Amino acid sequence: MNNNSLLPKLSQNLLEILNEEEYYDITIEVGNDPYVKTYRAHMVILYYRSPYLKRILSTHKKKNDGTLEHIKLPEILPEIFQIILRYIYGGRLPLEEYDISDIIKILDAANKLSLQELINYLQFYLIEKKAKWIEQNFVLIYQSSFENNSFLELQKYCKNLISREPDKIFKSLNFSSIPEKLLVSIIQSDNLQMSEVQVWEHVLKWGFAQNPELPSDVNNYSDDDFNILKNTLKQCIPFIKFYNLTSKEFIDKVLPYEQILPKDLYKGLMKSFLSLLDPNSKLKKPHVTKEINLRITDSKIITYQHAELILKWIGKLEITDELTSSYELRLLFRGSRDGLAPDKFHKICDGHSCTITVVKVIDSNEILGGYNPIAWKSDYSYSATKDSFIFSFENSNHVLSRVINERYAIYNNLFGGPSFGGGDLDLLRFTSRSGNSISKKIFYDKPIRKTTNKFFVEEFEVFQIIKI
Repeated sequence: MNNNSLLPKLSQNLLEILNEEEYYDITIEVGNDPYVKTYRAHMVILYYRSPYLKRILSTHKKKNDGTLEHIKLPEILPEIFQIILRYIYGGRLPLEEYDISDIIKILDAANKLSLQELINYLQFYLIEKKAKWIEQNFVLIYQSSFENNSFLELQKYCKNLISREPDKIFKSLNFSSIPEKLLVSIIQSDNLQMSEVQVWEHVLKWGFAQNPELPSDVNNYSDDDFNILKNTLKQCIPFIKFYNLTSKEFIDKVLPYEQILPKDLYKGLMKSFLSLLDPNSKLKKPHVTKEINLRITDSKIITYQHAELILKWIGKLEITDELTSSYELRLLFRGSRDGLAPDKFHKICDGHSCTITVVKVIDSNEILGGYNPIAWKSDYSYSATKDSFIFSFENSNHVLSRVINERYAIYNNLFGGPSFGGGDLDLLRFTSRSGNSISKKIFYDKPIRKTTNKFFVEEFEVFQIIKI
């Protein structure tokens, strides 16, 4: 007998419990005025089915006076929560009955409630059944997927689509209105099937669209006009591979806009250009004598661009500098795979040096982490190093904080996870309802979070840097 044949009856019985007017012990108010609706439910089911609701319910003291527990979820639409509630109870979600716009709303609500199983299911449904719609609404899907690190499958699909068919994005009607963060992430792709001069032209086109008051002819630009364009494109320019242009492309397409380039970059380009006589030769970046390669084990938290920036921080390079060696970031530890607990971390990572720790903060877009050049231990001692640092990423922003009191750079706590400083970044150390980790400025030069409140870690990875 197929055991799955028993599940439909179980699902039906649980849905009957949801619809039953007796035995419920919690009410949930969803939506905003004037469209608000209250649903009845059962704490024990919500507690075990939704990590987000589990945390909320864990902070509520049990009432013994007969008063029902009541929580509010104003950011979720009532009709969407009803669909989610039926999934939570019965494990059913007939997607063919819903419009794509509703499916996107369900995906967003599932993310708010930390329903990872449902998030994955919806992502694969969209990719397998609605690929054409994704292409037509690419900017919406791409932006949504990169604002939520839970949408890894959609991120991967969008990256592959960009690499295969970049024209669909660059030539779309709404290309000029895409956010700067989205444009930067597109041009950072190493597999973009488009020449560098085309990338540059599209970036310029985007910059012009943000400033329609600029003259149509660059020859008529004033210094103020160049400064406006420079400020608009300052986040994009570091990721344009100008050294891949031919000298003719450089003269025709870049030289007219020399005033918007960083001075050091422009000087380097001119020096390289003047050394060339063949107009079809490629510009060569000085001092790089071999191909640089960066391999990173598939991460659920950081991207290739995150890894590249962290390696530049380790080498104390500028963001516009190039790496001069090849590296592999080899995954040692992953919380969802090995166990999100201090003893699991120490069992796997103790004795390993040159490691990068990264964590995803639950219910946020925050990525926190640190670099430890020396070996992890668990003997309750402080380890000294002047080269460690901690960092954070949130959307397109990042913070780098280097150690300023090297005697207390690393704390080796048997009953806690990785600890940088005296709580500058302290992971998996607490067991309180308010969080299991904390970050506050003590022995590093700046705070990496906007708050010193405790937080929960959703995912946790440790990589060892291998020079290849």
